[in-house]
Amino acid sequence: MGRGGDRLRRAVRRRRRAASAGLAVLAAALAVVGTAEAQASKGAAPPEVKPAPAAVRWVSAPVRIADAATVRLLRPGDRVDVVAAERAGPPRVVAAGARVAEVPDPEKGVGDAGALVVLSVPRDTARALVGAGAVARLAVTLC
Repeated sequence: MGRGGDRLRRAVRRRRRAASAGLAVLAAALAVVGTAEAQASKGAAPPEVKPAPAAVRWVSAPVRIADAATVRLLRPGDRVDVVAAERAGPPRVVAAGARVAEVPDPEKGVGDAGALVVLSVPRDTARALVGAGAVARLAVTLC
C-alpha cells in the first residue's frame, strides 16, 4: 500500500482513541451515578453539593489622586487606603489596603489635575473607585 493506506490506518487509530476516551468518560460518569444511587437505596442521604464560592476578580483600576506629590511617594507593591473627600459630607474610605500595581510617569502640562496611579483591587471596589472619582477628590494614605 502507498500513502493512502497509511492515512487510512492513522484515521482508524484516531477514531479508536476517541472512542476509547469517550467510553472512559461514560464509565466514570456511570460509576459516580451508581454510587449515589446505592447510597440512596441504603437510606443514606445523598451527598450535598455545595456551590463553589464566588471568585473575587482582581482588576487594575487607574485612579487619579488629587495630590500629585503624594503619588510620587508610591512604589509598586505598596498598600494604600483611598479616601474620597466630598464637599457635602465627611471623607470616606473607598478602598482599604489596595495594592499599588503601577505608578505611571507624570503627564507634562497637567497642572492641578493630580496624578494617576494604578491599583489592584476587587472588581466591586474598582466600580466604587470610579464612582467616587467622578464626584469627589481622591487621596491616599500609606498602610
